[in-house]
This record gives sequence, C-alpha cells and structure tokens, in this order.
Amino acid sequence: MAFLLRRLVFYMAAFIAAATINFFLPRLMPGDPVQIMFSSAGTELPPESLQALKLTFGFVDGPLWQQYLTYLGSIFTGDLGRSIKYFPLPVTSVLGHALVWTVGLMGTATIVSFALGTFLGIVAAWRRGSKFDVIVSVGAIFATSVPAVVTSLIVLFIFGFTLGWFPNGYAADPSLDPAFSLQYIGSLAYHGILPMVTLCTVLIGGFTVTMRNNMINLLGEDYIVMARAKGLSDRHVMLWYAARNALLPTVSSLAIAIGTILGGSLVTEVVYNYPGLGNILYQAILARDYPVIQGQLLIMTATMLIANFIVDVSYILLDPRLKGA
Repeated sequence: MAFLLRRLVFYMAAFIAAATINFFLPRLMPGDPVQIMFSSAGTELPPESLQALKLTFGFVDGPLWQQYLTYLGSIFTGDLGRSIKYFPLPVTSVLGHALVWTVGLMGTATIVSFALGTFLGIVAAWRRGSKFDVIVSVGAIFATSVPAVVTSLIVLFIFGFTLGWFPNGYAADPSLDPAFSLQYIGSLAYHGILPMVTLCTVLIGGFTVTMRNNMINLLGEDYIVMARAKGLSDRHVMLWYAARNALLPTVSSLAIAIGTILGGSLVTEVVYNYPGLGNILYQAILARDYPVIQGQLLIMTATMLIANFIVDVSYILLDPRLKGA
C-alpha cells in the first residue's frame, strides 16, 4: 500500500506539471484564435462583438495566474470549454466522438502488434542465428527505421491508388448511415484495413526487437541452464523461464504504446482522413483551437500516467523479487 501511495502522489504531481505546461504552451503560439475568427468575418461583425467572442470562448482579460487557477478548476470539474473550430460543440463532445474511432483503431493495432511482436521476438531469440532470426531481426529493424508518414504513404499508394483494393480514406462509406448492421460494420472493417496495416507495421518492429534482445540477455542465466538440465521441454523453458522475465521491459514499451492510443496516430489519421483524435488535434492546431488542443493533450497525459501506474503494479506480479525492493 505504501508503494501504491508513493506512486499515486508522484503521478499526481506529474499530471499537475503537465497541465501547467499545457496551459502555457498554446499561449506561446503566434496568433489569437478569436482575432483570427473576427478577421475572417470581415465587415460582418461590428468591433464591439470582439469582446463578446472572447467571453463566449473564455478568453477573458485578467492576470495570467487568475486564468491559470480557473483553468485548473475546469480540469477537475470536467468543463473544458467550447471548441472554436466546431462551435458551439463543447470540447468533451468533440473529443468523445473521436475517441471511439481512435480506441477502435489504435487499440486493436496495439494489441495485435504487441502479441505478434512479442511472439516473434521470443522465437527469434530462442533460434538465434537461424534464417528465421535473421529475417525477423532485419524486418523489425527496417520497420522501426522507416518514419510513419513514409509507411502510410507507401501503403496508401500501393493498395489504395495503384491496386485499388481498398478505399483511400474515411472510416466508413459516407453514403451509409451509422447503424449496428452487418453492412455498416463490414464497411468499417474494410476502410480500417489500410490504417491497421500501417500502424501494425510501425509498432510491431519495436516490440520484436525489445523482446528478442531481452530474451538473448537471459538465455545464459544459471536458472535457464538449470531448467534445461532438469530435462524440461524447450517450450516450457522458453515460455515460463525466459520469456516471463524478459517480458518486463516489453511491458514498459506496451505502456508507452497504450499511452499514445488516446493521442491517436496523427500522421496515419491525417493521411487516411480518419476521424480520430490525432486528426482532430491536427485540425485544432491549424485553427488555433486552444480548448481542443488542451483537452487532447490532457487526455494523452492522463492516459500515459495511468498506463505507467498499471505497469508499476504489473512489475510486481511478473517479478516477485520486486516485492521486497
């Protein structure tokens, strides 16, 4: 319990620090969203309406510390204000709608990549030096070296434009009404194949390399040699003796990946015009939509901290030796 309390205090302090940076960072960006909105209206809005716009979006004049305290209060009450780009929708509604798409895409891609990458890393390390190990290692390093934007464009160009096997954008067929039906669900799966392939290609290499290196470092340990000397099967030694302990650093990589789920994959979602949180964040940056930017960054921060806290707890479950640490 003392360990859990210490970690909770640490992560709460980290969240406050991140929220503080989140408050000042958009205000250091050039341009005022209200001024941009007022200027784009031309002569349709009288000058006195500028102050009304500021009051509507919460950009009131006052000391910076007072604005900061108001901002902190709004975080813990769940009132993130109204979006500038998608006015009059509140920020929670804008992000909540995009959250469903991002969790479905990024969550599935992360789980598939972690499971497949971990398995490939275990087998490649156990068969170190074989053709399988060479192919997997080279492929994983290549996948992690290629930027996500390049992978997205290559996959889209080959399978979307050249071969025409899959659609080039959107999460579903725009002509279909959202409904719990086989036709709409099939359209979701069909449109999500290319973004899923892109994300899995980007993520799987890191899990594979991490797991393979961890396994190789443990294969020479005394308890592995003793397990083999006792006559245990290779499968049992590989999975229950080596892989279990080698999984600890990979779990940390999984926590980072989970933390980025709610942040969305900005590049992939923009390339495929996928209506997730990453695409929403990109559009908000272009429109200087401070409330949406701050809300999105807070979601990413909270998710990352929660994922790391779960990893801290899982470490003790995976490695009993840490209970006395």
